[in-house]
Amino acid sequence: MTNGQRVVLILLGLSLLGGVTTGAPIYYRLSYVWILFYVGNWIWAKFSLRGLRISRTARMSRAQLGQIFEERFDIFNGSRIPRVWLEVRDESNLPGSFASQVFTQIGGRQGRTYIARTRLVRRGVYPLGPTSLISGDLFGLFPQKLTIPAETALLVFPMLAEIREFPGPIGLISGGDALRRRTPQITPNAAGVREYAPGDSLNRIHWPTTARKDTLMVKEFELDPQAEVWIFLDADRSCSFSLPWQPESSLKFAWDQIGRIELPPSTEEYCASVSASLARYYLRSRRAVGLVSRGEIPVLLPADRGGRQLIKILEALALWQADGDLPLLGLIEAQAQNLPRGSTVLLVTASTREEIALSADYLIRRGLRPVAALLDASTFGGPEGTDMLGERLRMINVPVRKILCGEALEASLSSRN
Repeated sequence: MTNGQRVVLILLGLSLLGGVTTGAPIYYRLSYVWILFYVGNWIWAKFSLRGLRISRTARMSRAQLGQIFEERFDIFNGSRIPRVWLEVRDESNLPGSFASQVFTQIGGRQGRTYIARTRLVRRGVYPLGPTSLISGDLFGLFPQKLTIPAETALLVFPMLAEIREFPGPIGLISGGDALRRRTPQITPNAAGVREYAPGDSLNRIHWPTTARKDTLMVKEFELDPQAEVWIFLDADRSCSFSLPWQPESSLKFAWDQIGRIELPPSTEEYCASVSASLARYYLRSRRAVGLVSRGEIPVLLPADRGGRQLIKILEALALWQADGDLPLLGLIEAQAQNLPRGSTVLLVTASTREEIALSADYLIRRGLRPVAALLDASTFGGPEGTDMLGERLRMINVPVRKILCGEALEASLSSRN
């Protein structure tokens, strides 16, 4: 029972009490008025949501952190009865959403449309809903609510930084022994020829064999082990740190600062963005990139090239969380034996433990080429020790990049800090 209903019932009770105690007709008339007022508003409220329909349409189902996400809301009153007031309440968990609105005087057989814009400030998957329609009588005594469940979801990718240059393994050159594993990509290792199949690129046709056999023949290629790059992402929860953070919740932020993208001060968010940026950097260089991480949900993407591989990595990182209990050294010992010799291994971690240097040394002894991207844990509210760990890695000739909280990733990953 709402406060308005209580007030009306109290007034009704006082009117009846006055009529019984005094016998004055005015109190009985007031009682009739309050009864009609109460019942009339109840009936009005019961029909307030009849014939109302709402649809929400998003221009995209995937977006990147920092972008402006737009949704269109269409409300239609299919009844002939006008609606005095209507509240559209967005109950999605999308941070910073501004989709809720209040409308007045929606006529019969009429509709309203509006656009909701949200600055995406955190990666993840967010259902676009549920959406609630709230209306009632003119005085709000009997609010009515209709909830429409979510039908679609939005996947927010990590932020991607433009990396100008990143340290490659010392002494590593492209090329090497073939893995005897077929690939649709063009590599330096030609494995043979086969008959042309629909969908094969014309630049793979081997014309001398085609002329000799009088049928189209295409070249087959094998993977090049030294072109592979593997990203090992530390998902150990004991090495995850964050500072208090509240996303900006004003429309002014969404438009006036559209060019500025600030990550939440969390090692988890920074690790995801660093991994995504490095993956795109190497994929643009036509390197095969793989991703390995061991949280509660393991991530193991085989090395591959092309735009499809980038989408796979971004989708995995959008849902990735640092909630595991396996240290990075244990992850490397479990997976390094499956990596081709000469591969580049990128270590992305916020850990300050000595075992990170031991992991790099283990990779070197197995013929792999480690590169470290270290998040300075002290700037995220964690312990000191990142600088000392970086020096230990440099002593064994491992290139290091240090990332500070609040510093632009483009500068951190591209410069020799």
